[in-house]
Amino acid sequence: MTAFFWGSLVRVGLLHHVTWSINSICHAVGERPFKSRDKSGNVWWLAIPSMGESWHNLHHADLTCARHGVLRGQIDTSARIIWAFEKLGWVKAVRWPVKERVEAKRVSAASA
Repeated sequence: MTAFFWGSLVRVGLLHHVTWSINSICHAVGERPFKSRDKSGNVWWLAIPSMGESWHNLHHADLTCARHGVLRGQIDTSARIIWAFEKLGWVKAVRWPVKERVEAKRVSAASA
């Protein structure tokens, strides 16, 4: 019963809370260093439990990019896992961020 509680109920509850937090909190507050069609933002304190998915602004600015945390100090654990899977040959055709594409999506200091 203890294993069921921790391995199922608590795990699924935490997973859903983190996922829903990203899809609600990151669309209400956070930094917006990249141009996107919506008000998605980056919320730094959600980066650890979400494995980097809370760098939500770039996710919406560059929808198919495998890495969301591209700025200095942005921890993106999920991108490292994808990178490892690519090196092992388990995934192919991963679209990684390109400096020119990322810089083209940056919000300029004058418009910020």
